[in-house]
Amino acid sequence: MGNSDQLVVPLAQVGLDSIAEVGGKNASLGEMIQQLGPAGVQVPGGFATTAAAYRLFITANGLRPALAALLDGLDTNDLAALQAVGQGARALLGGADLPPPLAAAITAAYRDLAAAMAASGVPAAVAVRSSATAEDLPEASFAGQQETYLHVEGETALLAACRRCYASLFTDRAIAYRQQHGFDHLEVALSIGVQRMVRSDLASSGVMFSIDTETGFRDAVLLTAAYGLGENVVQGAVNPDEWLIFKPTLEQGFAPILSRRLGSKALRMVYADPSGGDGRAVRNEAVSPEDSRRFALSDGEALTLARWACVIERHYGERRGVPTPMDIEWAKDGLSGQLFILQARPETVESRRGGAVLRSWHLEPHQAEEITSGRAIGASVSSGRARVISDPGEIARFMDGDLLVTRRTDPDWEPILRKASGVVTDQGGRTCHAAIIAREMGLTAIVGTGDGTSRIGNGDSITLSCCEGDVGHVYRGALPFRVEEQAIGDLPATRTRILINVGNPEEAFNLASIPCDGVGLARLEFIIANHIRVHPMALLQPERVTAAADRAAIAELVAGYDTPAEYYVDLLSQGMARIAAAFHPRPVILRFSDFKSNEYARLLGGSAFEPAEENPMIGWRGASRYYAPAFRDAFALECQALRRVRESMGLRNVIPMIPFCRTPEEGDRVLAVMAGEGLVRGKDGLEVYVMCELPSNVIGAEAFAERFDGFSIGSNDLTQLTLGLDRDSALVADLFDERHATVKEMIRLAIRTARRCGRKIGICGQAPSDYPDFARFLVEEGIDSISLNPDAVVPTRIAIAAMESELDAAASAGGLAPAPHG
Repeated sequence: MGNSDQLVVPLAQVGLDSIAEVGGKNASLGEMIQQLGPAGVQVPGGFATTAAAYRLFITANGLRPALAALLDGLDTNDLAALQAVGQGARALLGGADLPPPLAAAITAAYRDLAAAMAASGVPAAVAVRSSATAEDLPEASFAGQQETYLHVEGETALLAACRRCYASLFTDRAIAYRQQHGFDHLEVALSIGVQRMVRSDLASSGVMFSIDTETGFRDAVLLTAAYGLGENVVQGAVNPDEWLIFKPTLEQGFAPILSRRLGSKALRMVYADPSGGDGRAVRNEAVSPEDSRRFALSDGEALTLARWACVIERHYGERRGVPTPMDIEWAKDGLSGQLFILQARPETVESRRGGAVLRSWHLEPHQAEEITSGRAIGASVSSGRARVISDPGEIARFMDGDLLVTRRTDPDWEPILRKASGVVTDQGGRTCHAAIIAREMGLTAIVGTGDGTSRIGNGDSITLSCCEGDVGHVYRGALPFRVEEQAIGDLPATRTRILINVGNPEEAFNLASIPCDGVGLARLEFIIANHIRVHPMALLQPERVTAAADRAAIAELVAGYDTPAEYYVDLLSQGMARIAAAFHPRPVILRFSDFKSNEYARLLGGSAFEPAEENPMIGWRGASRYYAPAFRDAFALECQALRRVRESMGLRNVIPMIPFCRTPEEGDRVLAVMAGEGLVRGKDGLEVYVMCELPSNVIGAEAFAERFDGFSIGSNDLTQLTLGLDRDSALVADLFDERHATVKEMIRLAIRTARRCGRKIGICGQAPSDYPDFARFLVEEGIDSISLNPDAVVPTRIAIAAMESELDAAASAGGLAPAPHG
């Protein structure tokens, strides 16, 4: 930095090695100006006073003895005493004069800065920021403890703001922070940063992290933006716009905006009187409805800021020698339209979290009455208040954390299920809606009790236990239980790829920490039902929607989009992309929509486009929709969304899969529609898979293998269609068994044919995680992959590694080679 007795230094001459002299904030600003300016990162220029300047100020005014007397014996838990000491200390510093050498140095540096700004046509207004440091702890951060003064103009106003900065070293919160963390108040110094003022009051500002703050997922930038000065965003006073951007393909030149959420941005912080120059006169004004409905940044600006976040993170990681996710403040200048970084510091919460853990639930010994029992879904335990509900319209009766008790569920129940901590149904088996959704949401679920709604009283305190095997038990009362967590270390490798099933994109970043080889089944139905909520044909042919309530709801949802169809493509592509990004570069097999007609009819506007079918389970679903004149344009929207994910976002790890494809010829029709939408099999590495869930898929596997790159066995549908039963019918639920000899023979034939044809084949049903003997059967037959629900991935991987080792040992003893895997 130069002479350690310097009182003022240009920010461009300091860096991270200067923390003891200018504090962490100013050192970081200088580091970015010096090192990252050539990479395009813009930081407002300026200068900083040094720790030596602060000590000169204290010594010249004889303040040290008075401060020591004030602070001696302070108990920061005594709020009145803390306030009195803080007020006294601030009065001491605020009433003191800046020593003439320091005042002269600040004034000279300001004149140089003002001249440079004037040459650029910029008013000589500056931001005056505090940057504290402790000499004996150069990495110490005092972020947020001192004050910032904005839009300071003129030498007199600047010197007054500097005195207030020095006084802010003794704000009540700063005193308490130092005392709680063991810092000597009199050994901490303060540096003042003076920078060109970025007029975000005329534009926008916000915060971004080079890590997803909710999940700790490190490959995303989370960016927030609101109008006006940044204080509203930092303090959470407004609901800002939000972008989530994927770093790996962003740095390859793509535009991977995984999600974009419009915030209400109801307030804008501006200067009350910029001409006053005191740096404290700010006010909030209401944002107009028109501005509120617009994003505060363009997508291009959001991508620019995200690229800067990547540059900043990489630089700090290299300097520190460890990966360093960053917490960054930014602003847009309303006069020039330029973007600037105002501050960058290491993120300190999510980046310190440990790795994934394996959780197991255990009931403590008890003598509680068992009320009823059914099929256990998952292995968790939940206690709470039972809420017996017969219709999803009764959601107002349901409180967060209640346990839902009902006859059965369908997609209309998902808003209630999102509030529930568990669910009990009278009807259904392991593959019913309640079971599937409970697995995706991590709920404790007991299905098919037969009598739960009649035996459980509304408002009863109950415990659901799924940790005792295949049978789930409902006990009276709130029973004690414990959850054991086991850190996931090095898991054994397997020849059989272990994949994961994902439905909700919002859970994808969390699930990505589970050790797996990719996604074997990503379903679009969750995105369509819960995020989009509108039938695609209602967006393409809105004149056919006659229900006034539906028309109004759809109009509200698509507001802000150029066309209703763009709403569908945008949300669908974001959901696809979030799952693809979470597991990138591992493969993500994404199944096109497979709603039945009765399920599509429940979407907004859906009743105008859907037929009434006696048996939708084997009716107009899957592939047969995609080329049908009544649905082809809707399928084209799915193709457009996938193309956006692959081509615009660079997420080419996505493999589309066709469900319920009855004949090879039907496969040809679907592939032709996809090609017409720019998704040509083989182009840019595009593979296309097909579900193997019909007897015709097994019997005609060779013909399907000529048209598709891989198969995924849907054991639920394959079982019901092989055994001729309705898997949703409680009357025949006891006959549903993937392990039945005839079903296993179908699976065996499918695996062997696929392998003979050189095609990948996996399975995405529940059976391998429920039945070790079934998993062993699949491994023995040489299946390429097994896709599991999240809770089953780790234990199944361990079990399959043991199976493969045992089979290898047996093969070696018999002089045989282990079965190869593709």
